[in-house]
Amino acid sequence: MENEKGRIENLAKLRLILSVEGIGIGKLLNLFTKFNSIDDIFKASVTSLTHVDNISLVLANRIIKTKQNYPAFLEQTFAEVNKLKSLNGDFLTLWDNDYPKILKEIYSPPVLLYYIGNLDLFNTECIGVVGTRMPSAYGKMITEKIVKELVINNITIVSGLARGIDSIAHNTTIANNGKTIAVIGSGLDVIYPPENKKIFNQICQSGLVLSEYPLGTKPDPQNFPKRNRIISGISKGSLVIETKLNGGAMQTAHFALDQGREVFAVPGNIISPQSEGTNHLIQKGEAKLVSNAEDILCELNIKKSPSKITSAEILNLNMFEQKIFDVLNHIPKHIDEISNETTLNISDCLINLLELEFKGLIKQLPGKVFIKNL
Repeated sequence: MENEKGRIENLAKLRLILSVEGIGIGKLLNLFTKFNSIDDIFKASVTSLTHVDNISLVLANRIIKTKQNYPAFLEQTFAEVNKLKSLNGDFLTLWDNDYPKILKEIYSPPVLLYYIGNLDLFNTECIGVVGTRMPSAYGKMITEKIVKELVINNITIVSGLARGIDSIAHNTTIANNGKTIAVIGSGLDVIYPPENKKIFNQICQSGLVLSEYPLGTKPDPQNFPKRNRIISGISKGSLVIETKLNGGAMQTAHFALDQGREVFAVPGNIISPQSEGTNHLIQKGEAKLVSNAEDILCELNIKKSPSKITSAEILNLNMFEQKIFDVLNHIPKHIDEISNETTLNISDCLINLLELEFKGLIKQLPGKVFIKNL
């Protein structure tokens, strides 16, 4: 087994080769095909380097010249790995046994992954859940509903820790004792958005946080499209819940399509900007229309788990609670509307709505608006 010092030395060599202008994933893979290991690439002569596909004499000389920077790269890499360890983190390379096999199948897989958490989640059934940073009440409700159903069926939820749908997906998974993977667009020591620090720490404890960016990397806009290819890349399918036509979730959907993975979308209001993207994906036949987790599980041939939700959850309602519960559905209703439909006064409605909320059967939204908790 390769010792830790050797791992870090090889990481430094790998990062040094990747720092050479003109070396990308394609040329790096060509080098590995010829030389089998990063150590052999590092020891190669100019002449032998030029025998590799797409490695010109100029590029070969550039590789040789860059090797003189190795001591500085090694010192920097040791310092970074020590900091990574202090965060309970570690790293993977494309050639490590723990690297997710499904991710190796995509075009331009990340050569390096930094992580905190449980790598065993790569061996579970993973579904990506993405969407707008500004979801409607409908989008929030649908995310909670479908994610909860997926979690009950032992699905690992993959998302990007962003505001909105991503955060709801992660939080719903954690609340239902499920497993979740967060793929972020910054270094593992840069939590973005900062208000998601609590979710980040919870996922580190019970799930997995991934990044292809070194420690200290800020969440620059250009990082997120690359991040999105990993979300779809480690998932058997990706579910899009509310997004504009130019939203980041559309990028994830298109990456999934390019990777030969399934795309699922929740239909929405045709005049709502948040539903432009999902409705477009469905209209173009690029995504399967879904309304529940079973639609996704059937399409992916994943066996449905025996239901853990029983009718006991909606028993023990008094006649007033039942009356109110019966008039609520997935469309938010204002207290005045509930009062009119049930013929109960507003005071009685509020008392019984509170009881229903305590029982987890309904949710209160801002402005005295209520919705059934599906």
